[in-house]
Amino acid sequence: MKLVTFDLNGRERFGALEDDRVYELSNMEKIPGVNLERQAFGGRAAAAPASVVDVLALGNTGLELAQKALDIVKKTKIRSRTLSLAEVKLKAPVPRPPKLLCMAGNFASHVTGGGTKPLDKSKLWPRIFMKPPGNTVIGSGEPILIPSNANKIDWECELGVVIARRGKFIKAAEALDYVGGYTVINDVSERELLIPVKRQENKWNEFFDWLNGKWFDTFAPMGPCLTTKDEIEDPHNLRITLRVNGQTRQDANTREMIFTIPELIEWASTLFTLEPGDVIATGTPSGLGAETNTFLKPGDLVEAEVEKIGILRNPVAKTE
Repeated sequence: MKLVTFDLNGRERFGALEDDRVYELSNMEKIPGVNLERQAFGGRAAAAPASVVDVLALGNTGLELAQKALDIVKKTKIRSRTLSLAEVKLKAPVPRPPKLLCMAGNFASHVTGGGTKPLDKSKLWPRIFMKPPGNTVIGSGEPILIPSNANKIDWECELGVVIARRGKFIKAAEALDYVGGYTVINDVSERELLIPVKRQENKWNEFFDWLNGKWFDTFAPMGPCLTTKDEIEDPHNLRITLRVNGQTRQDANTREMIFTIPELIEWASTLFTLEPGDVIATGTPSGLGAETNTFLKPGDLVEAEVEKIGILRNPVAKTE
C-alpha cells in the first residue's frame, strides 16, 4: 500500500494512493462498514489511526484496517473520499518525524566521486547526522527555496526508511521488524555556505559549514508517498535516480550502500531510542552537482525517484 499525507481545504489528512487517485482514510470510524472493535487491536482499546505513522505503529493490525477501509471506499465509491491528485496538496508522508537521521558517505561511488579513496568498511562505522525536521521537511510539489546566504545548492536522492516500532539496542538480525515502510528523500545541501566575516581556516569551520548547509528551510523534500514494507521484497535492490530539468544526474541501485539498512538501524539504536515516525535517509550515490560544479538555480525542477515508491518532484525558487 502507498500511504500519503495531504492537505485538503486547509486540513491535514491521510490516505492511500493508487493510479493518481487519493483515497482518504482519515476518521475511519466514520466509513460505513469499518468496525473498530477492541479485538481488532489485540484486545486493547485503541482509537482509529489518525496519521500514516499511527497506521504503521499498529503493525499488521494497522495495515489490515487501512486495507479494509480502502476496499470499502473503492467498492462503495464514496465521492468525498475519492480524490484526484489535482484536488489535494501532497505533504511529506511523515510531515513531522521525531528524528530525521541522515547517513554521510554511505555509497562508495559518492565517496570516490568526491575524490576520496575507497573506504574500508571493516574500519568504519555509519556516520549519522540530523536535519531539523520542523523546518526542512516538505512534500512533493513544494518548492526548494534558495536563501540569500546560500551559494552552491546540491541534490542528493536517497531511500528513506520509516521506523514503526520503538526500540533501543536493536540487533541487525531483527532490525527490519522495526521498519514500517520506505519513502524518497532529497537531502538538499549547500556546498559553500556564505559567511559574513572572514575566518581563520580550520577543519572545524569546514565541518560545521558542511553541516549547517544541510539545515536550511525546505532542504529535506520527502515523498510522494510511503510504500509499506510488505510491498518491497528487498530494499537493497532498488533503482535510485535523480533528474534536473529532465536530465539524469544520478542513476544507481541501493545494493551499492556500504552499510545495509539493518546495520544502520542497529548502529543508530545504540545512540538513541528509535521511535515510530523516525526517518532514516540511507545515503546517496555519485552524480552530485559538486562533481561537475553544477548546482540548482531558481526555475529548475528536481525529480528524485526510487523504484517501487515513486517520483518526488520539487521546483526550485529563490527565497523572497
